[in-house]
Amino acid sequence: MRDFKYQRFLKTAERISSTRALIDGREVVLFCANDYLGLANHPEVISAASEAARNHGFGAGSAPLISGHTQYHENLRRELARFKSAESSLLFGSGYSANTGTIPAIAGKDDIIFSDRLNHASIIDGCRLSGAKINIYDHNDHVHLKKLLAEKSGGRKLVVTEGVFSMDGDIAPLPEIIHAANAYGAGLYIDEAHSTGVLGDTGRGIFEHFNMSPGPGIMQMGTLGKALGSYGAFAAGDGKYIKLLMNTARSFIFSTSLPSPACAAALAALSVLQREPERLSRLHENARILREGFKKIGYEAKGGGTPIIPVIVGEADDAVKLSDALLISGFYAPAIRPPTVPEGQCRIRFTVSATHAPSDIYALLEAMKRL
Repeated sequence: MRDFKYQRFLKTAERISSTRALIDGREVVLFCANDYLGLANHPEVISAASEAARNHGFGAGSAPLISGHTQYHENLRRELARFKSAESSLLFGSGYSANTGTIPAIAGKDDIIFSDRLNHASIIDGCRLSGAKINIYDHNDHVHLKKLLAEKSGGRKLVVTEGVFSMDGDIAPLPEIIHAANAYGAGLYIDEAHSTGVLGDTGRGIFEHFNMSPGPGIMQMGTLGKALGSYGAFAAGDGKYIKLLMNTARSFIFSTSLPSPACAAALAALSVLQREPERLSRLHENARILREGFKKIGYEAKGGGTPIIPVIVGEADDAVKLSDALLISGFYAPAIRPPTVPEGQCRIRFTVSATHAPSDIYALLEAMKRL
């Protein structure tokens, strides 16, 4: 049996709302979920999923290329492509399956991948599965990236990065990364799991955030289970790349399709997001209040203006003790330990939602001040 250093345990959380749950029989305020816009509990999202389930059942029953692709799936594909300013898109069962299916489909053993040092585990696994030569560049360091791009030759080049980094909450320097990639003829694969529905005036992601448009040779991945309150993931890009994925991405071809109710929920969430941009404003205001509040009481809060606000504790035992103390105080924010983060960088990764009340945030800050 494989050895492991840090034990993990499942906690049963009965969700009451986007920001509250019952854990061990006690109501607590969640500061760990990725339901950034509070759409998972939105009445229109629930209604759309319920209607789809009543009319078409829940499970898709087969893979997309057999009989698992319904009009719900097709409508969602089209809407996501439009939302991400792409020619086409393709649905996957999860962000993990999107990364481990898409990256090996667009890069192979004769190619070269340039991956950010802090990329998500699913990206790392996708890069390994591709068989390509992998070069790691320092986190968000476009100068180091450009140096590696200049040094390495021998095949097609692909730069892979997250848009918003899931454990640090900072934003990739997209203009500089695209400039470096273009200078050496490299493609770009960007994981927008935590930037779709979060960045940009209308939540379209990192390209909107930087007032840019995705050009040819750029693939965007995004998830439906975070800001969009549903489940699943997608890849969006040039039509030729989507056709390539449809025919070669193993996690797409050999997996049962998303349930129709999940597609209906995501479509409804996209509609609400575009109709209620004030949700984004509330999200970023709540993030600002929490980040500035941490600084005032003496905590160094990392991140770069996103709703992911990590407080570095250091050692694993200390992070677990702080998380346990917060739970006793009525707040749920689990400790993040290796291998998710490096040794000595254990943390509490706080996340805020547009539906947190200011009083929730101030109460958390008071608890942290006491602790």
